[in-house]
Amino acid sequence: MMRYPYIAYSEKIEIHPVFKNLAGDPLIVDMSVDSPLFDIINVRDQKGFQKLLDDMMKDQYGWGVSSYLENREIVLSQCPQMVEEQRFYHLGLDIIVPLGTPLHAPLDARVMESGYEAGEGNYGGHVLLMHESPYFETFYSFYGHLNKGKLPVIGTNFGPGEAFSCIGDFHENGNWFYHTHLQIITQKGLEQGYLSKGYCAAKDLAIMDELCPSPLSLFRI
Repeated sequence: MMRYPYIAYSEKIEIHPVFKNLAGDPLIVDMSVDSPLFDIINVRDQKGFQKLLDDMMKDQYGWGVSSYLENREIVLSQCPQMVEEQRFYHLGLDIIVPLGTPLHAPLDARVMESGYEAGEGNYGGHVLLMHESPYFETFYSFYGHLNKGKLPVIGTNFGPGEAFSCIGDFHENGNWFYHTHLQIITQKGLEQGYLSKGYCAAKDLAIMDELCPSPLSLFRI
């Protein structure tokens, strides 16, 4: 049986892009502790940050991305639990697209979780998809910051390429800029609580390939 993340190399598996029609290279948005962006914008002024992103992308980029395993200590400095646990390393890709952009299942999927997490800095609307196949071990893809009113029903099945939700606005996405947090979670990672952990501590980085591997080989254009 083939283990994730090597599913992308199997001729028997066709991965569909989570977002369709993303043209050209992305704007790389640095949200690390060394980012120059934080010299010109308040980290919690998300409407201001969205305007800054719009200005940076205008007439040049149709989308943007912020990295997996990026150290976001500055972004999370106002989150007491993160500071206490020293969980600053980003376990997903932040894929930056316009408000309302639909998301599509990358593989055959079943909705395992679908709900709303209220509160500043939280996920807002979110969905967990389970992916099963004879060609790889069961794993999960998680999507945060979605439209609260357009979440799928738990137990719904989606085929590859089918739309299942869309990007949410500030009032429903945890008050974040327009994007989704795409995170891969293995069965072991799910059992260890990583459905509710979008970040890890430095001491846990060595085992993340077993729990929340990079989404790059799943998300492709």
